Amino acid sequence: MKKLIEEISVDEVSQIMDETMHDLKTIVQKKPFKYKTLANGDKEIYLGKFNTLVKLRNEQYMNLLHTFKGQTVTIGASRTNPPGGSLGEWLMKHITKTAIASYIVPILLMDGYASLATERGKIRFN
Repeated sequence: MKKLIEEISVDEVSQIMDETMHDLKTIVQKKPFKYKTLANGDKEIYLGKFNTLVKLRNEQYMNLLHTFKGQTVTIGASRTNPPGGSLGEWLMKHITKTAIASYIVPILLMDGYASLATERGKIRFN
């Protein structure tokens, strides 16, 4: 009887679960940053010249997508006082006090969950 399941080596599993580092830039100021999505769906975002790490759990990312589904909202990239109802305000309340809206937007665009709205400074969630 033929083997129905092939054995897979540890190296092959590592290749399948490759956690590729992506190089992106913020939308307005074009600041470079890096991020990767881990095998469990969590995201690691490396900010600034010192590669400060911000972790975004998959459940937090899914909550963000659910919260803003179908809406067009202000990005709100202010480091100290993002506008009420903006993505930046939500992120500061629910994820981290670090201003990460300008970094999350390119990730959302790359992942296909949002697009830039025609009105400057806004994002449209699918």
